Amino acid sequence: MTRTGPRNAPDGVDVVALGESMVTFLPSRPGRLADVPSFARGIGGAESNVACGLAAAGHRVRWVSRVGADAFGDHLLERIAAHGVDTSAVRIDPDRPTGIYFRTAGDRATDAHEVAYYRAGSAASAMSVDDVDLAAARSGRVLHLSGITAALSAGCLDLLRALVAPREDGPLVSFDVNHRPALWRAPGGPAVLLDLARAGDLVFVGADEAEDAWGATGGPEAIRELLPGPAVLVVKEGGRGATAFATGRPPVFVPAPHVDVVAATGAGDAFAAGFLSATLRGLPLRERLRHGHLWAAATLAAPGDLAPPPARDAADRLAALDAAAWEKLRLGPGWTQAAPRADEEVRTP
Repeated sequence: MTRTGPRNAPDGVDVVALGESMVTFLPSRPGRLADVPSFARGIGGAESNVACGLAAAGHRVRWVSRVGADAFGDHLLERIAAHGVDTSAVRIDPDRPTGIYFRTAGDRATDAHEVAYYRAGSAASAMSVDDVDLAAARSGRVLHLSGITAALSAGCLDLLRALVAPREDGPLVSFDVNHRPALWRAPGGPAVLLDLARAGDLVFVGADEAEDAWGATGGPEAIRELLPGPAVLVVKEGGRGATAFATGRPPVFVPAPHVDVVAATGAGDAFAAGFLSATLRGLPLRERLRHGHLWAAATLAAPGDLAPPPARDAADRLAALDAAAWEKLRLGPGWTQAAPRADEEVRTP
């Protein structure tokens, strides 16, 4: 069965996000990893990024995962909980470490970057149907997953297959494809991701990753032909914008506002969080896409994987702009602290 909207959760949780989070080491200056003298510690993980963003916006959010019984695991739990996320369903693995990674200051969406992952054999890669609290995973109105988890291990893949399987009383399943070719140790990753995406209720995919993974070269409409099942499909086209397909309705395209980009890392997760937040509020597709763009713009205009989302009233004002005013939006660093009024010239410092 396909669910068309979030259900009512028995314990009031809006969204459960399941997946690996890692401690991230961000460089103190641009350059090769071999040349960077020091790093600042942060946190990173597609699903926990979504969880933190939604919690910061006032939603009730639970994160389900595993971390090692080490200082890095303690850091992840403390930082994610500090964003307002319920971490009570995270399990501590006494034998496996918490994953970490280092990256350069370049744009991760281009070749001008380096990323060094130390996540093989991590505590999160040992997630499986047998050692994850499935009741906690299914306890929200929405369950948010990504294709990254499926690539971590056979047990993780089995877990995702179990979670996306239709259930009469299950949550709406949100699935972000997040194709990461380097994580798949064996061939078949694109086919696995296609099967998982076809089982989702709300699916996010970039047009570029759909082309790389599945050879979909005909734009959003061709991707919809590959994924006819999800009740809502969101196809992202980077700085051009995004198209939402909903069963029984015409597609809706919303251009992305112009953003003075500081760092691209985490923008896709912020977009998903903004779209989910608007979905939970029952907003129309156009407004859901606009909130996704605005949340992504908040992260694009800030360093690191996480940035506070725009205040709801400010985002609502901008999402309600007419088409001409929306296309004039110019968003730069600090715009969420000085969001323009809808009746003013739409510019930021």
